[in-house]
Amino acid sequence: MNLLPVAEAQARLLALAPPLPIETLALVEAAGRWAAEDVVARRTQPAADLSAMDGYAIRFADLPGPWQMVGESRAGAGSDRAVDVGEAARIFTGAPMPQGADTVLIQEEAVRDADLLQLAGEGPPRQGAHVRCRGSDFFEGAALVSAGERLTAGRIAAAAMGGHGSLAVRRRPRVTLISTGDELVPPGAPAEGVMLPASNGVMLQAMIADVADVIDAGLVPDRLDALVAALTGHEADIIVTIGGASVGDHDLVRPALLEAGAALDFWKIAMRPGKPLFAGRLGGALVLGLPGNPMSAFVTAHLFLLPLLAHLGGARDPIPKTAPVPLDAPLPAVGQRDDYIRAIMVDGRARPLSRQDSGAVAALTLADALIVRPAGAHPAAVDELVDILRVA
Repeated sequence: MNLLPVAEAQARLLALAPPLPIETLALVEAAGRWAAEDVVARRTQPAADLSAMDGYAIRFADLPGPWQMVGESRAGAGSDRAVDVGEAARIFTGAPMPQGADTVLIQEEAVRDADLLQLAGEGPPRQGAHVRCRGSDFFEGAALVSAGERLTAGRIAAAAMGGHGSLAVRRRPRVTLISTGDELVPPGAPAEGVMLPASNGVMLQAMIADVADVIDAGLVPDRLDALVAALTGHEADIIVTIGGASVGDHDLVRPALLEAGAALDFWKIAMRPGKPLFAGRLGGALVLGLPGNPMSAFVTAHLFLLPLLAHLGGARDPIPKTAPVPLDAPLPAVGQRDDYIRAIMVDGRARPLSRQDSGAVAALTLADALIVRPAGAHPAAVDELVDILRVA
């Protein structure tokens, strides 16, 4: 079987299912989702000319003063009196500018004696100083967030300021995790002899908990009947299997899926680590089979599972983007598969970790980037630009 290029495999995976249905949530609950619709301002911000500082509202034409104090404007209240020739009004940050005033003289630039205000400081302000003009942030009808953009804290704030109390988003994907292997014991349990703590399941839960509802289906032994039983009966959008994806005598996940009635779309990717990954459908759920080696599971989850969750959640650009950075140490030529090299960023440069074994876990405590080296790439020298994916 020919190995599938990473980009083609990603495209085929996302094509297996459309984004999930739309629901409407309060702003705080919508945070972290992707906008299902354009978010358009329902109001103008600011709705009036406002002061950006505490001080005095004046007419610029009246400089250099003096001025007669005639009133006060506070945030949320304003002033019911216009400022006329030679007059000034006390004003506070966020308060509406009185009619007739066009400039704010800040407190440090003024001296007040009872109702008489005079200029002080190094020089007069410019016309319009310290005034937030009506609509300087946005006008009613302006696009604040585009459909498919992540609802970050800043975008949630813009939606609130734009008059929204709730937003349309996609339902959170439901993910069932199934870890396979006779050698696995639950985290924290005694791992005697050749037994291993099951680290992949908790690692993946930590990676996806902010974008999906996760059910851990536990550890399943390498038996066909046990795997078939574990794969069926789930109300999930995605079933993620971990391990058992290769071609060994005890790699039974694909045979179990076929026996359970799954239709597999692809298997084996031209990448290192992570070659045995596969994807398909089982009933109403997508199936994504990740390799069991921790480093392989980590890399393939970033390249396939996270983009799939973003796609189902309505992301406009679910595939992660690379960025060029200088290399901090030389790298050898690349073979026939794309190479994803664990690295740390040091002063803006990518430094490959010395341990690249796909079974090594300690490197995951350090790696914050993957150096992406395409198949057939020539050796790379120090300071040469390489593409990276940030993973932390």
